[in-house]
Amino acid sequence: MEHPAFTLAALCSIGGVLGYGRKKSIPSLLGGLGTGALFGIAGYLLKENKEYGIHVALAASVLLTGASLPRAIRLRKPVPIGLSVLGLTAGAYYSKKYSDYYL
Repeated sequence: MEHPAFTLAALCSIGGVLGYGRKKSIPSLLGGLGTGALFGIAGYLLKENKEYGIHVALAASVLLTGASLPRAIRLRKPVPIGLSVLGLTAGAYYSKKYSDYYL
């Protein structure tokens, strides 16, 4: 269950750095690294079977979706759409895992 979190941590972090490198976008850098850090923390917590790992993963998914979905709808560009799909997919995955484990 931690593998998707670590993968998303890497993707978000790399994306933030690339966004900064391409367009000098500080929000992309901070958003990518921040979301990547949250997914990394979630992956660590899940790997160690600690409390709240799945909650952190869900929060990071909601953050990623909430930040990218309005831009995807308004701009209709590939990067915000891809981030929205990634966030929604991660949210669905961790929601399913949450319901399997807690409900």
